[in-house]
Amino acid sequence: MNAVEIEQAISELAEKPFDRQEFPFQFLEAFGFKETTIRRLRTPAYNKSDLGGVLRTNDIHIATCQTGEVSTTLAALRASPATARAKARFILATDGETLEAEDLSSDDPPVACAYPDFHDHFGFFLPLAGITTVKQIRESAFDIKATGRLNRLYVELLKDNPEWGTEARRHDMNHFMARLIFCFFAEDTGIFNGGTLFTTTVGQFSDKDSSNTHWVISEIFRAMNTKIADRPASGLRNWANAFPYVNGGLFSGDTDVPRFSKIARSYLLHIGSLDWTKINPDIFGSMIQAVADEGERSALGMHYTSVPNILKVLNPLFLDDLRAQLEEAGDNPRKLLNLRNRMAKIRVFDPACGSGNFLVIAYKEMRAIEAEINKRRGEADRKTDIPKTNFRGIELRDFAAEIARLALIIAEFQCDVTYRGEVQARAEFLPLDRRNWITQGNALRLDWLSICPPTGTGVRFQAEDLFHTPLDQAQIDFENEGGETYICGNPPYRGSKWQSPEQKSDMEAAWTKYPKLAKTTDFVAGWIARYFEYSSTVPNAVAAFVTTNSICQGQQASEIWPVAFSRGIEIRFAHVPFKWSNLASQNAGVTVIILGLAKAATLPKKLYDGDLVRDCIAIGPYLVPNQLTAVAKSNEPIGPQSKMLFGNMPRDGGHLFLSSDEAFELRKNTRVARMVRHFVGSEELINGKQRYCLWIETDDLNEARENAFIEDRLRKVAANRSESPAQSTRDFASRPHRFVQIAGWSINSAIVVPRVSSENREFLPVDLLSDDYIIGDRNFALYDSPLWNLSIIASRLHWVWIGTVCVRMRTDFSYSNTLGWNTFPVPNLTEKNKEDLTQCAEEILLAREAHFPATIADLYNPDTMPDNLRAAHDRNDEVLERIYVGRRFRNDTERLEKLFSLYQKMRTQ
Repeated sequence: MNAVEIEQAISELAEKPFDRQEFPFQFLEAFGFKETTIRRLRTPAYNKSDLGGVLRTNDIHIATCQTGEVSTTLAALRASPATARAKARFILATDGETLEAEDLSSDDPPVACAYPDFHDHFGFFLPLAGITTVKQIRESAFDIKATGRLNRLYVELLKDNPEWGTEARRHDMNHFMARLIFCFFAEDTGIFNGGTLFTTTVGQFSDKDSSNTHWVISEIFRAMNTKIADRPASGLRNWANAFPYVNGGLFSGDTDVPRFSKIARSYLLHIGSLDWTKINPDIFGSMIQAVADEGERSALGMHYTSVPNILKVLNPLFLDDLRAQLEEAGDNPRKLLNLRNRMAKIRVFDPACGSGNFLVIAYKEMRAIEAEINKRRGEADRKTDIPKTNFRGIELRDFAAEIARLALIIAEFQCDVTYRGEVQARAEFLPLDRRNWITQGNALRLDWLSICPPTGTGVRFQAEDLFHTPLDQAQIDFENEGGETYICGNPPYRGSKWQSPEQKSDMEAAWTKYPKLAKTTDFVAGWIARYFEYSSTVPNAVAAFVTTNSICQGQQASEIWPVAFSRGIEIRFAHVPFKWSNLASQNAGVTVIILGLAKAATLPKKLYDGDLVRDCIAIGPYLVPNQLTAVAKSNEPIGPQSKMLFGNMPRDGGHLFLSSDEAFELRKNTRVARMVRHFVGSEELINGKQRYCLWIETDDLNEARENAFIEDRLRKVAANRSESPAQSTRDFASRPHRFVQIAGWSINSAIVVPRVSSENREFLPVDLLSDDYIIGDRNFALYDSPLWNLSIIASRLHWVWIGTVCVRMRTDFSYSNTLGWNTFPVPNLTEKNKEDLTQCAEEILLAREAHFPATIADLYNPDTMPDNLRAAHDRNDEVLERIYVGRRFRNDTERLEKLFSLYQKMRTQ
């Protein structure tokens, strides 16, 4: 269950009559506990409560009690030996009138509320459902509640109005939902005359059978689009005249409303009963997008960017500088005025704005700084000089663009309430500004300069109303002459191999001057390309994007950043890879980086790693300080190391592979025993799994076919290959005895490295195998190579290099022979060096042997790595690093600095 579903279940439980016996089980059911678990908890053998309650090990101890005994019962739960033995995280007591609960694992304040209100605290208990990002949910509890209610209404309306869910009318449906959101917010914040005006009017003047609900709402919408002076001639009903003139295009155009069932009408009135003053426009907008997207509803309310993550982009982009200037200004009126004037001219532009959360947060943070300026200058009631129309965006999806505009409208009102007071905020809020500052369209196709020009007040894009943006538009003006321009956002991710034809075309449009990059780079790189073009005209524009970490790894790093540097672009600041997770239960999140881009300047650069910040002269393609070198693929080693090849690819439908029993039986037959080999893929190498395959030389084919078992397998291989869509595989249907791609096999031994392995190990997995092993294509291999090569692969130096220059699969290492091994800068080695490294490799292998049958996965668990194996690796690092610099390196940063310096030297020799 996701948080929205849990909130709905908890709310329904709070509305039911209290059942003292059943409440603990109903409570657990609301958090997604399975029916089998509930049945077990009803039995004394499984339920270990010593207070007559319900105790779920590691989770919660619940007890119901007589009226007035809640606090006493909670204290008993806290002191209960059973609570301690079961390591229960939560305790909860209720008498059906009040409810109290504690989280015994944290310092969070306990819950104490009236029983009917406990659903408002659902976020407190979300760890029961495996959702650990509880803090964000508590802060956005209302948004989750409102999103769930709106989703139920949306789905119910589509049942009776299926045509509104079609492509032709989806925009109308989304526009209708945006109008509803505004009405709910406006009636609770006093924008409308009288509390709950919209909900009350619908409830009083629409029939209970819902037959005219759509007409009543349509009439309300029509009123809000009719000026007061025009109303006598409009034929509006008296009850609709109570609504103010809103303008701004929000209610212009068609006022058609979908028909309501009784259930839909009930949902609408229920939504109106919520407290919409609690809405967070920066969060709610992203959540509500999922309501209009059937494919996203399964994770409803889970997909939004948290404020702390947004600030990782905005703070170093420009907010930190504004705050620093505020600090420097102190109480100096002139300096404060200069800062306020500067802020009034700043333009923030998000060319992938979604529902506008980056723009909303930027606006709110700037308003907070401005409010402090006004306070220090004795002008606390001053109207803001920061126009919301300075916060520009481009968004492909129409509903998201609508919500982005609405979110900024709401944010402006909330800021006015906070800094100027409710009376002043309401007095100036209506009518809404008609101008449209969020453009719906394709950011990789539109001209950014026409939407956010660097100077002047005029731009080309003007909407006919708030929610329509035709591309043949007239002029719209900025309120203030242009100042600084800051571009930000979280563009969509899509690897080059998974882009649709339309996205490929978009990339070609973005990378017009570099068509090769359009074919090989991730979709997010298109926004970087567009920034390159924008900055050529607006040289002072600074950008900060959340991107996939892959554009600073592997081949993309060596292709994108030389282009950037050649155009005078630098990485002004960056966050090293971290997980950009959302609120979905057990969601690992995508691994991202944040890149701040600007024209090259002598300013210090900042590299962020969690809470650590490092100042440096430059930030390179791999987010390494002071190293601008880009590593290019090489087909041959640049140093003395041996050549590394792929393993062998069968493409056989699994028919050349044998179970252990099959291999054992075949090896009894001396004529074919030599054709049975151990097969090693990455899983077999790392986890020690046993796997076998048929490896038949062409000279042995006739003899192999005489064996009925082998002949049957070869027929199946041929049939499988003949049905392959790949011509290269079908060509091998006539040669079913051999693998399709044979990179090599050893005469004596092979040094083997998996292509993908976990970053959690302190050393890369590598092993030495005999000639009885066939190396699979999930590995790389050095066939019959000197053993000192293994010493290099097993070193910390090589771990750091691979982790920096090669692509990662999420955070796992994705090894590359051409990019990681062939480019690894190994200095010329003396015979003595090779002997010492060979001895180190032997010591590592012998240390492993001492723990047979432990696997590589067992041995290289960082928490349980054997002391003798760690000592062998330490010795190996000592010997190798002394070859490089005559001592051990102090840290990984120093290792990388040396490796990049040596790489550059070796490439230019």
